[in-house]
Amino acid sequence: MDKTMCGAPVDLSFRSLSRLTGFDLHHSFSKYAWTETPRSSLRPLKKNSESKYLSRALRLSNNSIIDLCDLHQTVSYFLAEPSSLAWLDLSFNKLSHIDKVLCELHGLRVLYLHGNNISALSEVDRLGVLPHLHSVTLHGNPIETNKTYRNRVISALPQLKTMDFSAVTQQERVLAKLWHQSNSRCRSSRKSLH
Repeated sequence: MDKTMCGAPVDLSFRSLSRLTGFDLHHSFSKYAWTETPRSSLRPLKKNSESKYLSRALRLSNNSIIDLCDLHQTVSYFLAEPSSLAWLDLSFNKLSHIDKVLCELHGLRVLYLHGNNISALSEVDRLGVLPHLHSVTLHGNPIETNKTYRNRVISALPQLKTMDFSAVTQQERVLAKLWHQSNSRCRSSRKSLH
């Protein structure tokens, strides 16, 4: 890992952002990420010669973002090495689903999605293609009320080390695997009945 890329997160939280880019015919007065300057923190943000930030983390929390269709462009706009994005905070926005664009962030290790409007537990399955994802937060979404919530997430993402800021135990992994096998059999039985 390049030590120059371990800078502070590019922090665009609490900016009342409704969109990631400014191209929107219907919301011409909405605030968007590219018009904002990242918050300063105790660890100063460093830039390269192209004025892009030397960071592997992007914080877009506590905004009003409803979709991620321009996420790639936003990451490329701010980060010197967009493919190195490892930590993404999208908590406390208005996201109703897990956009497939997240599945293209192959270096992602930490993803915060808590406090959004994700209501279909099957959405979590999409994240299974992220080989390095070891920490995810999804609490505070409607999916959390599903009684199989934790088992389903751990089953879909067996490489997780933490979920909702809580360690994933070996016992939970075993239970999630058993839950998955049991559900797979039930689905197969139902299909053969039809």
